[in-house]
Amino acid sequence: MLTCGRFISSSAATSTASFFPFRTLTRSLVRRPAPHLLSSASAAAATAVELDTNGDGSAGGGAGVVRPQWKAAIDFKWIRDNRDAVADNIRTRNSTANLDLVFELYDQYLTLQKEVERLRAERNAVANKMKGKLDPSVRQALVEEGKNLKEGLIALEEDLVQLTDKLQLEAQSIPNTTHPDVPVGGEESSVLRKEVGSQRSFNFAIKDHLQLGKELDLFDFDAAAEVSGSKFYYLKNEAVLLEMALVNWAISEVSKKGFTPLITPEIVRSSVVEKCGFQPRAKNTQVYSIEDSDQCLIGTAEIPVGGIHMDSILAESALPLKYVAYSHCFRTEAGAAGAATRGLYRVHQFSKVEMFIFCRPEESGKWHEELITIEEDLYASLGLHFKTLDMATGDLGAPAYRKFDIEAWMPGLERYGEISSASNCTDYQSRRLGIRYRPSPSEPPSTSTKKGKGAASGPTQFVHTLNATAVAVPRLIVCILENFQQGDGSIVVPEPLRPYMGGLELLSPKFK
Repeated sequence: MLTCGRFISSSAATSTASFFPFRTLTRSLVRRPAPHLLSSASAAAATAVELDTNGDGSAGGGAGVVRPQWKAAIDFKWIRDNRDAVADNIRTRNSTANLDLVFELYDQYLTLQKEVERLRAERNAVANKMKGKLDPSVRQALVEEGKNLKEGLIALEEDLVQLTDKLQLEAQSIPNTTHPDVPVGGEESSVLRKEVGSQRSFNFAIKDHLQLGKELDLFDFDAAAEVSGSKFYYLKNEAVLLEMALVNWAISEVSKKGFTPLITPEIVRSSVVEKCGFQPRAKNTQVYSIEDSDQCLIGTAEIPVGGIHMDSILAESALPLKYVAYSHCFRTEAGAAGAATRGLYRVHQFSKVEMFIFCRPEESGKWHEELITIEEDLYASLGLHFKTLDMATGDLGAPAYRKFDIEAWMPGLERYGEISSASNCTDYQSRRLGIRYRPSPSEPPSTSTKKGKGAASGPTQFVHTLNATAVAVPRLIVCILENFQQGDGSIVVPEPLRPYMGGLELLSPKFK
C-alpha cells in the first residue's frame, strides 16, 4: 500500500530525488503485465490503443504503456458495490474480463489519486505562504519546497494518467448486466417465447435456394467468386426486384410505427465500431478494417445509427428517437464454413434494414417488446414459419442486456436459420458513445424572471439503446424461395411484397 507521506516531506530541505522511489513504485504497478488485456471476448476498446513509450503521450520505439483512444463512462463505484453480482455475470456470460485485476487497479488508482491531491494541496499552501512579506531566507526555502513539490506532482500525475488508462482498458472488457429472466447457459438453454405457423408439407421433391436460383436465373455465385472471391454473389432478374421489394416494404411498414427512415454511411471510424461493442481488429473479427486508416466497413447499420447522436445531450421531450435504417453490411464471416452456410445464408456483403431506438432508461423494456413484436408481425405477414427465442447468457454479445432471436424454417436447408435479433443494450453503448438526455423539470417553469427561481431539470442521464433487424435480405430470400416453391419450379411471391414488385405474383423458371 502506498502511504501518503512516506516519500514526500513538506520541509524545504526535500530534494527532487525524494520523489523517485514513489514514481518507480507506481510505474511498476502501471507496467505490470495484463494477460487478459487484449482478450477476444473484450466488449469494447481493448484494441483501440496506442503506445505511449516516451511518457508524454507520444509514441516511441520500445515497450510502453497501452493507452485507450477513448474512454467509457464506467461507474466503478457501482461495480465495486456489486462485486459478487458482476463476477457472477462475467462467469455466466463466458466473458474473459479480469474483475480481480480491475479492482486491484482501481484500488491503486484511488490511492495514487489521494497522493496527487495531497501534493496539490501542499503546493497551494506553499504558494499562499509566499504572498506576504517574508525574510529572504524563508522565501528561498519556500521557493525550493515549491519547486520540489511541482516536480514530484508532475511525475505522479503522469503515473496517474497511465494507471487510469490501464484501468479503463481492463474495465471496458466487462460485459453489460443481464436481465434477471434471461436463461443461464449456452445457446441450447435458450427459451421459446413464441412459435408462429408450422412446417409446410410438400408433395414433391424439395429444392434448396441454390438450385431454385439457378433454374430461375436469380443469382450467380460463380462469376462473383471470380470477381470478388467466395461468399459474394450477383443478384439477377426478379431477385433484384425481390430485394428492393423487401427493403421498401420493411421501411414502409416500420415507418408507420413512428420510425424515421435513414440511409447511413457504410464506412465509419474504428472508434465508433468499438464504442458500439464490436472489435474491428481482434482475432477472428467480423469487421473489415481499411488498411492505413482509422475506418471500417459497417457490419450493421446499428453502428452508424448508434453514432448519430454521439457526444450529445438530448432533450427528454425528444425521446424516444426511433430510426429505421437501410444499409449494405460487410462481414468477414471468419471461422464460418460448412453446408449450413452455403449459398445466400452466410455472405460477405448484403443489404439490411435495421431498427434502432434511443429512449429513457425506464422505458427500454417496453420498447424492446415493441421491436420484437414488429419483427414477429412482419414475418408472420409473409407467411413464414418461425420461432422466437429468449437467448441464454452464453449467447449474448457484450452490449446486450437481453436479446431475442427469430429463427425461420428453411426447408431446402432442412433446418431453422436465424433471420433477425432484437437487443436491449441499456446504457452500455451510450456510456461509450457519450449520449445523455436532460430530464424535464419536475415542476412547471416559474413565471419569475429572477435568476435561480425556475425549476431545475436535474443532472443528465445516459439514454438506453435498442436495436433490431427488420429485414436481412439474403436470408429472407432463402426463406421465400424455399418455403413458397411449387412443383413446377415456380415461386409464389408473398402477397405483401407484390405491390413493390409491380404486381408480380409468380417467379417462373427461365430454363426448361
